[in-house]
Amino acid sequence: MGVVKCPVCDADVNVAADAMAGELLTCSDCGVELEVTALEPLTVEEAPEVQEDWGE
Repeated sequence: MGVVKCPVCDADVNVAADAMAGELLTCSDCGVELEVTALEPLTVEEAPEVQEDWGE
């Protein structure tokens, strides 16, 4: 298991040892959704908002 800092509130966020790039996590302190962007080094970013697809 790894630990990274939340980019929003700077809290520690635990990341499972078998996490994959693109996996979504939630910060337990501020509740923001985070996306694992790299495994070496382990980094996360705020996950993009899901856009509504109106059949386009």
